[in-house]
Amino acid sequence: MKQARIIGTGSYVPEKIRTNHDIEQMTDTTAEWIVARTGIHQRRIAADSQVTSDLAANAALAALEMAGVAAQDIDQIIVATITGDYPWPATACIVQNKIGATNAYAYDVSAACSGFVYGLANAYNAIRSGAASKVLVIGAEVLSRIIDWGDRNTCILFGDGAGAVVLEAQEGDCGILSNHLHSDGSYLELLYQPGYGSCNPLSAKADPGSLPYLKMQGNEVFKVAVRSLSAVAQEALDAAGLSTSDVDLFVPHQANRRILEATAKRLGFTEEQVYINVDRFGNTSAASIPIALDEANRKGVLKDGDLVLLDAFGGGFTWGATLLRW
Repeated sequence: MKQARIIGTGSYVPEKIRTNHDIEQMTDTTAEWIVARTGIHQRRIAADSQVTSDLAANAALAALEMAGVAAQDIDQIIVATITGDYPWPATACIVQNKIGATNAYAYDVSAACSGFVYGLANAYNAIRSGAASKVLVIGAEVLSRIIDWGDRNTCILFGDGAGAVVLEAQEGDCGILSNHLHSDGSYLELLYQPGYGSCNPLSAKADPGSLPYLKMQGNEVFKVAVRSLSAVAQEALDAAGLSTSDVDLFVPHQANRRILEATAKRLGFTEEQVYINVDRFGNTSAASIPIALDEANRKGVLKDGDLVLLDAFGGGFTWGATLLRW
């Protein structure tokens, strides 16, 4: 049976940088407090003229170029996002049109920060079943549009960006080895966006408490995130009969540095095994893992045959891990 192997990566982040010193002017906080709590120094913010599909299309084109694959040869496009251009249609359909992938079918995945890992699992299933031979998986977010920039509990964390990978059906030992996905809807109110869905529809009489800004209970999210990230990563390693010492690169969702360090410590990863760029981009939700993968790939960190472990946790709650041979 053919493997689903990543043959190209790409990413795009907006030009505008918002530093911690900028945020000091917007809410009651300090640059030092932000770094101490999150490890984040800056994040990227989309221009007023940019929407999620723009970021996604740029990342997709970069991945296609690296892979040497024409857009018309893509069979399936999956966009992981919680900040799509519209409630519907799927942002993936808009990306399909923008990049000229005329032969692909397209759909979105909504699993918050775990969206990219969920998307990889769907791509893996399509390739392994023979339903597709080339799949484009994109994580893209413009979180700056759903953030209350006066709320220091959330505005310090998030940024905008997009990352993409091209997967191809190939013979051999390299490719996705396994996917492990979980969810628990009982944690809804710890991390969610209250409006404007069918629960709190937009209307002239809308409850002020239902504004569409992201809401988060950070301390509680931290506890569950570290526990879940550690457990699902270990699950992936156990399923393959491997240990942390076998992993060449651990790429966790870039939530904040404290979560990354606590998770790595629980699992026994060394600092050299863990890829971190949250300091420069903040939490870009579904885009964080593919942006990190593209950076590592273009820097030459990733080598053929490397064992790579991806690990994500997001609102829902959702969490998951993907183990792959590069």
